[in-house]
Amino acid sequence: MEAFRQGVVVRPYERLNADQLTWLDKASMAILEDPGIWCYNERAAMLFKSHGARVWEEPGGHGCWRISCPAGLIREAVGQAPSRFVLGARRPENRLLLDAEIPRVYFGSGSEANVWLETHLDKYIRAEDGTTERLIPHYTERRGNTALLSRAAKLCEFLEHLDFFIRPLNIQDPEITPDNHDVNKFFASLNNITKHVQAGLTTLEALPHVIRMAELIVGGREALIQNPIVSFIACVFKSPMQIVEDTADKVFAVVEAGLPLVISSSPQGGSSAPIQEAGMVAQIHAEILAGIAMTQMIKPGAPVLYGSVPVRARLDDLHDLYGCPEFNQYNIDCVQLARFYKIPCYSTAGVGDAKVPGIQATFEKLLTHLFMAMSGAQYIHYAFGLLDRTNTFCPVQAILDNEQIGKVKHTLREPKVTPDTLEDMVGMVRKVMATPHRLFARHARKAMHAGDISSPFRFESKAMEDKVIAHALSHFDEIENKPAPRLDPSVVDAIYESVPGLLPGLRQGR
Repeated sequence: MEAFRQGVVVRPYERLNADQLTWLDKASMAILEDPGIWCYNERAAMLFKSHGARVWEEPGGHGCWRISCPAGLIREAVGQAPSRFVLGARRPENRLLLDAEIPRVYFGSGSEANVWLETHLDKYIRAEDGTTERLIPHYTERRGNTALLSRAAKLCEFLEHLDFFIRPLNIQDPEITPDNHDVNKFFASLNNITKHVQAGLTTLEALPHVIRMAELIVGGREALIQNPIVSFIACVFKSPMQIVEDTADKVFAVVEAGLPLVISSSPQGGSSAPIQEAGMVAQIHAEILAGIAMTQMIKPGAPVLYGSVPVRARLDDLHDLYGCPEFNQYNIDCVQLARFYKIPCYSTAGVGDAKVPGIQATFEKLLTHLFMAMSGAQYIHYAFGLLDRTNTFCPVQAILDNEQIGKVKHTLREPKVTPDTLEDMVGMVRKVMATPHRLFARHARKAMHAGDISSPFRFESKAMEDKVIAHALSHFDEIENKPAPRLDPSVVDAIYESVPGLLPGLRQGR
């Protein structure tokens, strides 16, 4: 039997009934036909034309083509996308089985934030009595770099409820340029974690080097196709309804290379999409379906995820607003539409507006962690460590998120209620009631050892003082002292010989 990460299989919570799903899908098809798509990539435009879309060049010589897609064209193309495929990993037990018809939920990181938020504890004396001491968290912002990304990957290796790794931190070393950004980002990740690694591409020219790196790790081209330890994200649509030239080129290249791809769209309700639920979901569904159709026109059967990242605008400053009910409403609808088309869904949770760990961050994250897991999205990113929307990655927050996600996973596990278990329980009650103490404590051990019952909150404070952050920081220090799961030195040597632009310091894991 092949090994995979377990995830958690849920009974999906759904907002939309069958009629509403059909109405939304028809509305998306109407958008794709009229007004259609503004396409700034000629090759993509001609691809749609060759499959029966009506295509014409916009006047003015700006290199823009309009694409009007009939519903039948989109549905036929999207219908060729696989419902089930595997995302590989350095260790077989960390592979992910994505099946659109099984709501098995996985959680991972993401964002490529520019800031790493360091946590320190400062000691303060209470002024009223001069003796009472308190440890108060203090936070320092650091600019993201390859060393910090390596530390983030290592941390995520040891977060047991993190199932896949999307670089949560941008690398901004002085030596990093657009030409070597991708190879260093992927190497820093792959050298410090054995879970699946996913990212976008800064430049198309880097793709062969990233693929070569992955091939050297797994043992060759065919081994990589069978065990794709890396996959890619392409936000091919700039909302509203515009195909981006360079991102479209990346879609062609990744699909032709035979590696998995997320077709991601992230319109903002109130600016680049309607703020109303029906309008937002109809538009993002149209954009994602067109992107998925494009992958299947390039190569039928190409493994692709339905990448829904809808957000809502704050009405005071038009920044993204994540910690709000509409965020869940948009996303849950998209999960249902992905399931409607039998395509695994890449979704979003764990983002909010809080700038530091605390009550606000916990509320905003729990609101999305719980609801998006309940929706049955197969692949939930952004879930660990993000603060200040997607601008900051905090390792202590990632540790707190790991604990919260673990509790969410446990809550949503399928109930173990069968005739056999109930027969055992009736027998247990009879046995206990025949004793003088009539207590079930000794029978709880078996459930505990089987993993059937949860443990208390790992970072609980047992005194009147709130020490949650202090306990989480202590746990982070424990993980920092563990050895990273580095690649074999001979593989590292081969990568450095074959892949240009890698920073020398990364070779030693710095």
